[in-house]
Amino acid sequence: MNQWKNFTKGFIKENPVFVLLLGLCPTLAVTSSAFNGFGMGMATTFVLVCSNLVVTIIKNLIPNKVRIPSFIVIIASFVTIVEMVMEGFLPDLFESLGIFIPLIVVNCLVLGRAEGFASKQKFLSSVIDGLGMGLGFTFALTLLGAVREMLGAGSIFGYKFIEGDGILIFILSPGAFIVLGYLIAILNRIKKTA
Repeated sequence: MNQWKNFTKGFIKENPVFVLLLGLCPTLAVTSSAFNGFGMGMATTFVLVCSNLVVTIIKNLIPNKVRIPSFIVIIASFVTIVEMVMEGFLPDLFESLGIFIPLIVVNCLVLGRAEGFASKQKFLSSVIDGLGMGLGFTFALTLLGAVREMLGAGSIFGYKFIEGDGILIFILSPGAFIVLGYLIAILNRIKKTA
C-alpha cells in the first residue's frame, strides 16, 4: 500500500513542476504545444523508470566514490535510446524538442530520483516511484503546453478550435512563465481549500 503513495505523490504532493519546481528548463522551453509537452514528459518518464530500475538492481555493486557518475552513465544510456527511437519514429517531435532530449541526462528530477530514492529502495518501490514522478511530470508539461497552445494558437494538440490567431505572447518564452505562475497559484489555492 505504501508503494502506491509513492505513485500518487508525483501527481499531488510532490509534483516535479508545480510543487518541487524541478526540470524547469525543458518545462518552459518545449511546452509551446500540448503535443511537445506530452512527448517530452513521456521521454522523461521512460528514462526515469528505466534508470530507477537499473540503479535499484546494481546499487550494491557501485562504490560510493563513483555513485553519481555511474548514475549519469545509466541515465545517458536510456536517453540515447529515447533519442534514437524518437528520431526514427517521431521525427517531427524529435526536431521540435531538439537539444532538450539529450538534456534529460542532467535533469535534476531524473538524477535526484536515482540518487535520493532508487539507490535506497527496493525494486518495486523504485519502479512505482519513477512511474509516478514521470507521469506527474508528463501531466504538468502537457497541461502547461495545452494552456499555452489554447491561448496562443487557438488549438489543442494541433486541432484548431478558434479561427484566426491567438495571443502570441503565450507561445513565446514569457508566456511559459506567465502560464506556469498562474497554474501554480491555482493549484496552491485548490490545495488550501481542499
